[in-house]
Amino acid sequence: MTSPALATIGDNPTPLWGMTNAERTRRIAQAQGFDERGATIVLAHLDYAFDPVWTAHLKTRPGTVVTRDGRPVLAHVGDIEAEEAAALMIAGRPLPGLTVIEAEDEAGILNEALRKRERPFMEPLTPATVPAIERLSYKGAYKGVTDVLTKYLWPEWAFRLTQLSARIGISPNGITAIGSVLCIVATVAFWYGWFWTGLATGLVFMVLDTVDGKLARCTITSSKLGNAWDHGVDLVHPPFWWWAWAAGCAPYGRALSDQTFWIVIGTMLFGYVAQRLIEGAFIVRFGMHIHVWRKFDSDFRLVTARRNPNMVILLAGLLVGRPDWGIIGMAAWTAISLVVHLIRLLQAIAVKRHGAAVVSWLA
Repeated sequence: MTSPALATIGDNPTPLWGMTNAERTRRIAQAQGFDERGATIVLAHLDYAFDPVWTAHLKTRPGTVVTRDGRPVLAHVGDIEAEEAAALMIAGRPLPGLTVIEAEDEAGILNEALRKRERPFMEPLTPATVPAIERLSYKGAYKGVTDVLTKYLWPEWAFRLTQLSARIGISPNGITAIGSVLCIVATVAFWYGWFWTGLATGLVFMVLDTVDGKLARCTITSSKLGNAWDHGVDLVHPPFWWWAWAAGCAPYGRALSDQTFWIVIGTMLFGYVAQRLIEGAFIVRFGMHIHVWRKFDSDFRLVTARRNPNMVILLAGLLVGRPDWGIIGMAAWTAISLVVHLIRLLQAIAVKRHGAAVVSWLA
């Protein structure tokens, strides 16, 4: 079965994330694999801005229309009926014979990828509504569970930087490049015991690490290169930071003993790799991330021994002038987090062996 086409109707010069709505829809079509000449067509009314989840939902549902306040905005119709359907949509009139989904329905739609219901945005696009729509679009890119800093401390900072980047035309890969340089600078600063400089630089990098992904999703410019680059940096740099911090305690004046140094490094490296392997094993065995199984797991993700929560522990040690205590505390928390993850994996395996389904509490 061939993919449908995605075509726009009407005209709207109001820019959203630095581009016209027509260009945004074109990018959505390309990203979601719509055909240029499909046997059926999804018509998109440019008077409205919508979450890309809507077009992905309609792509496999011919004979369906999504309305907003009774007006048809997206409609999956046959090629023969497209011209008549477009005229009715421009006039704001119902499309007879189609299954109707109301965008404002609180029940939302089922996102099969995340296995949960959500209510994607669909709003009239005017200069006055742009700020609200961009915030909704940005919020939609924050799906899933994350750490306490990303969730509570810098969403507003990252949102403003994402807006600015879109306005001045910086690409997501450009943000990743800037962040990569700052990541290296922070590593060097930690190594020489310049902990406050390293923390400040690392903080900017961590915020930009949020911005690049959100910018890619909001401007529909995700790429395989960008995804691999961003996730590669995220995966590789944390052990180097912790090693550099432990080494930097010596020039700072709080050197770790040789035995303590290697215990700390060994615990952190083993814990970091082992937790990643446990998370991967959970995904392979149960088809979902370990942090979305039960509410406890999502709550624990807020503080588990990942980079951002670990930085809070290091900051606490530095505030009392003991960066050595910070790195020792971080190693201890890594070991505790590893034990928690291992127990949760074994518990999920036991649940499945007893015949019960292992499903996400978010479903």
